[in-house]
Amino acid sequence: MKKLTLLVLGLVAGFMASAQMFVSTEPANRNVVIEEFTGRNCGYCPDGHVIANQICNNNPGRVWAVNIHAGSYAPTSYPNFNTTVSTQICNGSGVSGFPAGMVNRSTAQAQNRGQWSGTASQQMAQASELNVGGQVVIDPETREASVTVEVYYTGNSAEATNYLTVYMIQDSIWGSQSGGSSNPAQWVGGQYCHMHVLRAAINESTWGDAIAPTTAGTLITKEYTYTIPEVIGSPNGVDVDINNIHFIAFVSEKTSGIRKVLSANMLEKSEGSNEPIYPVIKGVSQRAVAACTQVKTFDFGLVNGGTDNLTSIQYNVEIAGAVSEFEWTGNLEPRVREDISFEMEIPFGTHAGKLTIVKANGQDYPYEVNFTAVCDEWTETEPVAGETTTMKIYINQDQFGEQTTWDLVNSLGEVIAEGGPYAHLISSGSTQLHVETIEDIPTGADYLFNIYDNNENGICCTYGEGWYKIKVNDVYIIGQDQDNGDFGAHGSELMRINRGEDLVGENGLNGMKVYPNPANSTIFVEGENIKTVEIYNSLGQMVANVEGSAKTSVNVASFDNGVYFVKVVADDGAVKTQKVTIAR
Repeated sequence: MKKLTLLVLGLVAGFMASAQMFVSTEPANRNVVIEEFTGRNCGYCPDGHVIANQICNNNPGRVWAVNIHAGSYAPTSYPNFNTTVSTQICNGSGVSGFPAGMVNRSTAQAQNRGQWSGTASQQMAQASELNVGGQVVIDPETREASVTVEVYYTGNSAEATNYLTVYMIQDSIWGSQSGGSSNPAQWVGGQYCHMHVLRAAINESTWGDAIAPTTAGTLITKEYTYTIPEVIGSPNGVDVDINNIHFIAFVSEKTSGIRKVLSANMLEKSEGSNEPIYPVIKGVSQRAVAACTQVKTFDFGLVNGGTDNLTSIQYNVEIAGAVSEFEWTGNLEPRVREDISFEMEIPFGTHAGKLTIVKANGQDYPYEVNFTAVCDEWTETEPVAGETTTMKIYINQDQFGEQTTWDLVNSLGEVIAEGGPYAHLISSGSTQLHVETIEDIPTGADYLFNIYDNNENGICCTYGEGWYKIKVNDVYIIGQDQDNGDFGAHGSELMRINRGEDLVGENGLNGMKVYPNPANSTIFVEGENIKTVEIYNSLGQMVANVEGSAKTSVNVASFDNGVYFVKVVADDGAVKTQKVTIAR
């Protein structure tokens, strides 16, 4: 194992011109690290894991848990999680019983598990003197990790010198655990899935490496080269799986007494190499916006993991058997990331996707990554008069209302309304109705409703028969006749609020009928004074245009299954549009 440390510091104004910034320069509240002292022979420790996991789940991107195995409850049988640094941290944290935890090291002694949530909330409410950010680039062949940590001071620290710590943690290690069944999410077949286990601190000192100055406007960059061991622990050590490790960096105010953590962050992780050309795809995710179309937008990070500048890649994307070709050009320096997006038409449903790099800098370069693509059918309202309307969201919570939240997102990805969590109900299996009213919702627009349960079991079943419904302009459009509380961790509804004047003329098409719906091979349109009937697919492309009559028929036998829009134009210019699904 080898370590190399380089410290670079200066005022941010002069630094940003020549280096990439991973860290935010905007003032923010403290992020939180929960150091949980635990052990495989501790029967009450899984309850601590549940509590710490819940705090993290409730505050994504703000709180991280680190399980530190040390002391008499941490055996050396396989899997042996004991390390020198784990023992030193445990011994220096005033642990009097297990499980115990340090929440941002904000107390003189480790707290019991019933205190963690309150302390974490207090810490997150406090303004931080600094922000932390950075990245880890791992060469999978040599197991060498290039770690860059940036600390930017948005205010002045109370101490002239602070201390930076970088933990390497590992997920998904299977082994024994006393009391493991009390945490069913991690207990499978009598084995326990150990998560965020502390494996190493890659800095030179147990309590962190000194950084200074600690005054507002200072940017400090610290770089490490760390060779990841194959196995950590003796005897009965545990393999270090580079696919399941993460790095957490945090800054402490001091190394003795109350070592208050000023803020923390998980470092972005990607692959890299000493090869000249080594592009890496960092995740592929579908953009979470409201868009009533089958053309979806996807984002991914392109990281130059090689030693030469990356100037181009050609890549293919395959979804549901359809393949599209794309190309990116630029000038990406080594270890730098650029965010890229692409669009593809997606069939309805959930599909496996694959992004394959074909060439990099003009040379053949095989590299692929899998992802998931989703296209949900959407609901459309009847035409609504006016530029705005009112939406009412009805949520009938189950007993565990504190697990339920929701939000409403527009086509720009902006959250325009949100609610929850709700109160915990005392009576087993009880429910309570909440009505959320959102005024002045713009019409002629698309919206995405999301509902979440952080225990991943919806709002139903043995804990109360919960459900949700949505009204627009005082008419149910979602859930009127549905039992929809069994959505697991996340449920969603895509909807379009049609504006009246965009769809219906003053009078010409009253009584017009479009049927059947869903259709198979023919769509019929009946009504008086019909001039033309046009059919558009979900991309807005016209796929049929026929002359109208009192009973117009359109042959759709060759159309793919999906949602289409029938636009009827009257002799006097009036227009009416109706959605029809073709399904065979």
